[in-house]
Amino acid sequence: MKSVSYLMVRLGIGISMLGHGLVRIPKLKTFSEGMINNFQDSLLPEFLLIPFSFALPFIEFLLGVLLIIGWQTKRAAIGGGCIMLALIAGTSLIENWSALPSQMIHLLFFVLVYEFNEANTFALDRTKE
Repeated sequence: MKSVSYLMVRLGIGISMLGHGLVRIPKLKTFSEGMINNFQDSLLPEFLLIPFSFALPFIEFLLGVLLIIGWQTKRAAIGGGCIMLALIAGTSLIENWSALPSQMIHLLFFVLVYEFNEANTFALDRTKE
């Protein structure tokens, strides 16, 4: 059943995003400092990194919740894809090639959630099949 497969994909990326946010929010300052430290020699200025590093865990958490409950699914997929593209760009700037496969896989899952939304029947914003 296509809708069950879609549900698994949506829940998988949703749980991943929720988990990323959940573990980072309690240690937000440490996470932000680590991210800023990783990018200290990059082209990205600190005045952009600081707000991004503080906002990212909350965005990940929110995207995870939206995907798990299936509300605003297409918008969550677009938002998640945009976050992944930003992370891929940043990762490339610091040449952290080992992080790219995971980010590309996350991006692919966001694309799948968006592209096959017609199968989104087990959701608050379910589509009609």
